[in-house]
Amino acid sequence: MSRVLAQATVDLLESGPMPVWEVIVTGQIQGEGGQVRRFYTISAKTDDNAAQEGIRRFMDEMENLLS
Repeated sequence: MSRVLAQATVDLLESGPMPVWEVIVTGQIQGEGGQVRRFYTISAKTDDNAAQEGIRRFMDEMENLLS
């Protein structure tokens, strides 16, 4: 199985009781070459939670691409 390395950048789009964040996840699949970038709009209480959810979604996508 290939290893996926990823990092997330988070920007606040809307504040409120459940803020909305734009999460940009950039990653690289070892052995595949090149970077992959995905953009997600995520509702989460904190930027950390939004980043974690963005990386989770990214990992799910990459696993589906590799299978």
